Amino acid sequence: MQRPDWLIEESAEVYHAKSREHLSSHQLGDFRKCPYLYWKKHSGLIVDKDSPAYAFGRAAHTLILEGRETFENEYAVGGPTNPKTGNPFGSSTKAYAQWLAESGKESAVTNDEAITLEMMERAVLVHPEAPALITDGFAEGVIRTEYCGVPCQIRMDYYQPVLGLVDLKTCDDLTWFESDARRFGYLHQVAFYRSVLRQATAIDAAAHIIAVEKKEPFRCGVWRIAPEALDFAQ
Repeated sequence: MQRPDWLIEESAEVYHAKSREHLSSHQLGDFRKCPYLYWKKHSGLIVDKDSPAYAFGRAAHTLILEGRETFENEYAVGGPTNPKTGNPFGSSTKAYAQWLAESGKESAVTNDEAITLEMMERAVLVHPEAPALITDGFAEGVIRTEYCGVPCQIRMDYYQPVLGLVDLKTCDDLTWFESDARRFGYLHQVAFYRSVLRQATAIDAAAHIIAVEKKEPFRCGVWRIAPEALDFAQ
């Protein structure tokens, strides 16, 4: 399927580098929480720090949304073992850095993380509704446009031309996901995606969230967000 002209393909690094000039959903989340927090981050006085949870989430997005070939091209699996102890070297050690450099990859997951990722991928693929939402579309597509007089940008997890935009979330317990969605502002995030997409293309897309657990039994759920809920968040 041919990529639409308005859907930009670029790396996450390039996208985040442009966040100084373009408003994103995460920046809006900071502003809703505290305008002072937003200002300090935008001024460079607070720098977002990466975390193992964020890194794992990115790996899950790559495998589930972009496919195994892309995942294997971008991620090394495993790591060097200390011959004296039989334990893996830590990710901050020189031995680990050398191993990663020799792998030719920029990122890595442990063997245990790789197994977990495969279980999560399987949970999504065997769900009765989820596979159609992430097939015959475009992963990590970027849109930039002016919305409400402000230069904005979005990076959609997945855009399916017929079924709409899709956001993938990982979670600890699917039972409480709807509560977590409210607590973390997921509806506001997706509403912003929908608004920017509509502004740039005049497409009034449906919106879905796929959530998958990061531990047994690796349950997967799919929500189609009611337009009224998105209107309220917007």
